[in-house]
Amino acid sequence: MVNTMSAPDTQRPAAGPGEVVIRTRGLTKQYGERLAVNNLNLEVYRGDIFGFLGPNGAGKTTTIRMMLHLITPTNGSVEVLGHDIASSSAEILPRVGALVETPALYLYMSGRDNLRAVGSVLGGVPESRLDDVLELVRLKGRDKDRVKTYSLGMKQRLGVAMALLQDPDVLVLDEPANGLDPAGIVEMRDLLRTLAAAGKTIFISSHVLTEVRQICTRVAILDQGKLVTETTIDELIKGHGEFTVQLEPAHARDALTLVRAQPWGRDARIDEHGTLVTAAPAGHGRDLNLFLVQAGFAPETLAPQAQDLEQIFLRLTNSNSGDAQ
Repeated sequence: MVNTMSAPDTQRPAAGPGEVVIRTRGLTKQYGERLAVNNLNLEVYRGDIFGFLGPNGAGKTTTIRMMLHLITPTNGSVEVLGHDIASSSAEILPRVGALVETPALYLYMSGRDNLRAVGSVLGGVPESRLDDVLELVRLKGRDKDRVKTYSLGMKQRLGVAMALLQDPDVLVLDEPANGLDPAGIVEMRDLLRTLAAAGKTIFISSHVLTEVRQICTRVAILDQGKLVTETTIDELIKGHGEFTVQLEPAHARDALTLVRAQPWGRDARIDEHGTLVTAAPAGHGRDLNLFLVQAGFAPETLAPQAQDLEQIFLRLTNSNSGDAQ
């Protein structure tokens, strides 16, 4: 589903530093006895690529539908671009491009004609704008081919092109990499980076954690409708004072024995890649490097250890797989 509301003829206000583009306050949605979203408070800033994560059934899609005024909250509110979405949807939604679930495409029509069809609903979009978005999503040259000949990745990018027709300030994308092969995931990643560089604020619901780590600036993790954490990617994956040390394979075990004999290195270990993982004297990597060099174990590389995003996600949510909601 693609947002296709017509836009009012108004100028956009200039963005302010640190401007909050999406804010939810006590956002709650209850279906009978099931609490799908529970008192959710989020803030998304202008220029963010914001990852919205959670196990399947955590309430991600329900939250997005409330953000887009597709369903009404039981309690709480959503502000988009400084306006309450419930009272200002006609003014604000045209400035939000949205791709929720699989885009509805006419397979017998060309990509360009699909965009024309959406543009007609919006009151007409110039051919020059169609050219711009086709170029942006890298479908120029295939725009006259029937959509039934497109790969899944191309169809997803065409859906994003539809969401971009009105040059929105904000993009809300629900699982944009879902079902894509590795090449399609790379294409979508490059597209989102291009859009962010052009000044768009992007809100992504995703379960493809490797992609979230590579492209998102900030993330929120939802579990059973509740916010578990909201932070930057760097802060989320930051290690706990340990370092990864790449040594010559023949020396790794001897170095491990030596390090474990030190008060600061008792928890040192060799990981599955044969890399030494250890704390450092006084917590300083330079001191660890000096210690190893003086002991005859000069590191090939030494770096602060980052936590694995998948393990963080599983630890915070205790999740199992299922269908996203």
